[in-house]
Amino acid sequence: MKPVSRWSLPVFLAALILVAGPTFAGAEPIEPNDAEQAKHVVDVRVPDEGVMQRLTLTDGSQIFGRVESFDGDVLVFRSLSGVELKAARTEIADLRIVSGRVVAGEFQPTDSHNTRLLFAPTARSLKKGEGYFGVYEITLPFVQVGVTDRLSIGGGTPLFFGGGSEHPFWFTPKFQVLATDKAQAAVGIIHVTGFDHTAGIAYGVTTLGTPEQALTVGLGYAYSDGQRERAPIVMIGGEYRASRRIKLVSENWLWRGSTGFVSGGIRFLGERVSADLGFIVPLVDAEEAIAFPLVSFAWHF
Repeated sequence: MKPVSRWSLPVFLAALILVAGPTFAGAEPIEPNDAEQAKHVVDVRVPDEGVMQRLTLTDGSQIFGRVESFDGDVLVFRSLSGVELKAARTEIADLRIVSGRVVAGEFQPTDSHNTRLLFAPTARSLKKGEGYFGVYEITLPFVQVGVTDRLSIGGGTPLFFGGGSEHPFWFTPKFQVLATDKAQAAVGIIHVTGFDHTAGIAYGVTTLGTPEQALTVGLGYAYSDGQRERAPIVMIGGEYRASRRIKLVSENWLWRGSTGFVSGGIRFLGERVSADLGFIVPLVDAEEAIAFPLVSFAWHF
């Protein structure tokens, strides 16, 4: 096995701890007639063309489609399959806009955590006011928040780190420079401090494809104020939506000297919560290669 070079420690450390209302058209909302009906009031509006909604009834049934009209206490809702449903206001538990697409007649909600792979960021951007909070391996919490529709900031720190006075924490600002339906580009920094010296990675990243199937390529430059040597880093990752609740994710890093790691896993998708389960394998001699489990949870807000 090759000896660890002077610059590979900050590079691997930075890589390993990277943890990182629409406009409507239509009438005014329905107003309650009395206190009993007020318990069932939902802001019912006819959405703009192309907007998808999810209707939840008081019996727990959920239907995806859109409001076509309402008259007094009666809502007319058309499902994805074209079925027209009429529901009284007292039968409606919830009505909200959802994002996603229809696949084989089934609505698949968008992965609300698609601004990152397992570790690395994609070139997608959080909207202003959106964010997510998560944790890797139970002890590495992280957060990212959209300041504007293109700029987000975040960071994190280990809950436990050795027994000395040093305790690392990191910042992860990212700015999106290009945004189209099938191509995005962004730049950012993973800056780590809390040691005797600081280290990090400045990077540019491009994502090509759709939210369900995409390739992400990143080029980074690792730095450290305690060492003169610098190291370029290449990251190649991918994601594939296998089903409504399952996405396959891979992320692979390589830096000078054929050092790096490969990783892959499964993302379990909820409406706001996701869970990643995978493995990370450092690139070492084949007989010494070990697969380390990777577990993370994140909540989108």
